[in-house]
Amino acid sequence: MMRIHIITVFPEYFESPLRLGILRVAQEKELVKINTINLRDFADDSYRTVDDYPFGGGSGMILKPEPIFKATESVREKDSYVILLSPKGRLFTQECALELSAKPHLIFICGRYKDVDERVREHLIDDEISIGDYILAGGEAAALVILEAVIRLLEGAVGNKESVATDSFMQGLLDAPYYTRPQDFRGFKVPEVLLSGNHQKIAEWRKTQALKLTKERRPDLYEKFLKSKGGIDG
Repeated sequence: MMRIHIITVFPEYFESPLRLGILRVAQEKELVKINTINLRDFADDSYRTVDDYPFGGGSGMILKPEPIFKATESVREKDSYVILLSPKGRLFTQECALELSAKPHLIFICGRYKDVDERVREHLIDDEISIGDYILAGGEAAALVILEAVIRLLEGAVGNKESVATDSFMQGLLDAPYYTRPQDFRGFKVPEVLLSGNHQKIAEWRKTQALKLTKERRPDLYEKFLKSKGGIDG
């Protein structure tokens, strides 16, 4: 069973999401155990202070190192992988999700305010991850994004394994378009090849569509895919 701890100043942020959808199912199946840790429980003063002004001046408040170190060390084990959620981290991708899904124990540190004390980066964490080039109020939303992406990769979390294997990014491309009933909706018809019953032709159509869609919408992914295949287009 994968173990996950989330260190945050707002543990209540996770109460509803952890009771819904795939996060709930994975916990009920005992594929993962998720616990939140209130960073304020590890503050040294009666006010439960976890932030302070930056040395050298400047705007914003900085999360203090002591509570973060103590909170992390309270659950850290030999197989733990400690992640700071921060805009300074490496960009989260499906490849990263696959990597994290193989870890037995993840500890997420949710940043808040201006930043965390740099000694957290230098002496505590194993990784630093960002979910995109924009700023959030804290790492809690990022933690939920990563949790869902990682947990759905665990064996048994999703009923149909093929559905996960054909997701966008799993093969280095965006996924092909899909259609369902009705066959004719307001004059907009399903492509004939998908009604043919010819599985080989359907697979070829989907591959072609995936390549086309990726080339149009994510040329960076398309170029990366071509390089992985020796630079052959199509």
